[in-house]
Amino acid sequence: MGHRERGRAAVSLTADIPTADLERVAEATRRFLEAVGALSGADIAGPSLLPGWTVGHVLTHVARNADSHVRRAEAASRGEVIDQYPGGSGGRAAEIEAGAGRSADAILVDLVSSSAGLASAWDRVPSDAWSRLTRDVGGHERPLSALPGRRWQELEVHLVDLDIGVTYADWPDEFVATWLPLVEASAPRRLPRGKAAPDASGLDHRLRLAWLYGRAHPPGYPELASWG
Repeated sequence: MGHRERGRAAVSLTADIPTADLERVAEATRRFLEAVGALSGADIAGPSLLPGWTVGHVLTHVARNADSHVRRAEAASRGEVIDQYPGGSGGRAAEIEAGAGRSADAILVDLVSSSAGLASAWDRVPSDAWSRLTRDVGGHERPLSALPGRRWQELEVHLVDLDIGVTYADWPDEFVATWLPLVEASAPRRLPRGKAAPDASGLDHRLRLAWLYGRAHPPGYPELASWG
């Protein structure tokens, strides 16, 4: 497999250890945990920017997403392909719902523990396992080497979803430079039926990416189907 390159901002999609993406996840994890570390029980129970989800739902999802990466890393190391979440999308939803109402302390300890567990799991992956296939909850198959980049994306986007003072305007330059062209390429198939792709070149890059993720709604721009 080759690199999908755009200068320094390339997302690692090779059989090699995705060192750059692993470093990006480590930094994004540090910022995420720092941002949520002082949240109270009232904060956790409050609404997020995702319809129907509290802050506790989002944080629980981030923790269970880390566990899902551990599962796939360990499976790939054994030469196996397993489902991302036990029970598929239904099992994923049930785990999030079950964990969302916990105390702030329980959720934050879970976040720290699951993040550390993921870093440890990736450290243990044999170099030749990074090229092996994994399967996500939607049935898409990707090499294990692509998953750290996707975890990075989860952390940056869901930190904004928490609505705790971090917005898409705070996304790191490298994140925007990496993911804007990749997510933009998916826009035509996500448009409402009969809608032509708008010229988004005049939008600020961060606003453009937020629109592509469904996290901003500039006037005159259609709502896109899910980017996941």
